[in-house]
Amino acid sequence: MINVQRGDDDSFEELINRLELYLYKMAYLHVKNEHDALDIYQETVLKAYLNISKLKKPKLFKTWITKILINNVHSRNRNNNKFKDSDLDNYIGDIIYDNIDEKLDLYDAINILEDKYRTPIILQYFYDLNIQQISEIVDCNENTVKTNIRRAKKKMYNMLKENDNE
Repeated sequence: MINVQRGDDDSFEELINRLELYLYKMAYLHVKNEHDALDIYQETVLKAYLNISKLKKPKLFKTWITKILINNVHSRNRNNNKFKDSDLDNYIGDIIYDNIDEKLDLYDAINILEDKYRTPIILQYFYDLNIQQISEIVDCNENTVKTNIRRAKKKMYNMLKENDNE
């Protein structure tokens, strides 16, 4: 890791290659689009490469680069919201309406959640990160992370339960 921070491109490439699938899956779980996920992945790698010297704790590289990725996802979402409100409505789709004809599965329920709920759920249940790691990635205190996970689970439970009753 020290070599990476000193500018050794081969070491950086090796490190990124080990995390490539993890980073791509993380991006894809958020944007549900292969092209956008690849763009976010590439932006993340570039930002990490350009800012590697700013990494204070090399042991936390995975957490650090995940935080960069999540920030890129949020940045893309903010930009999409500014310019493509109608596209965002289409992305969310029919599942917002009160009368849901199709059965929601777990992924649909996660997809409906606001970012502040979706990100901790994905990090905890898809990547087995603990509350402290999630707190560092989303840049909020641990109690907030716990609260957001609890609220997300309740919202998903209610969505799935409501769908089963229909």
